[in-house]
Amino acid sequence: KKRVGLARAIAYDAEVILYDEPTTGLDPIMADAINDLIVEMREKLSVTSVTITHDMQSAYKIADRIAMLYQGKIIETGTPDEIKNTSNPFVRQFVTGSAHGPIQLEGIIR
Repeated sequence: KKRVGLARAIAYDAEVILYDEPTTGLDPIMADAINDLIVEMREKLSVTSVTITHDMQSAYKIADRIAMLYQGKIIETGTPDEIKNTSNPFVRQFVTGSAHGPIQLEGIIR
């Protein structure tokens, strides 16, 4: 299914390709291969890639810029290095994967 969508985007000479969780459910090796493909598409075909992901390792590899959404709003934008080194406590909690911080987990008893 993902490959068909990608093939269509290439065939139609798309300027923008939207990837929705492209590495979810993949083993780390296959996920890295998909990340390499996204980067290669951007470089060789000059396409803009917009990727929705919670996989920060992938985001750091494929992104020029990252935007963090929280409660439907963009709360931070920056380069991968800027996001990694942010002082924003919400972004910091997300990128470190910590259960403790300002983002409250619903349905979890603490």
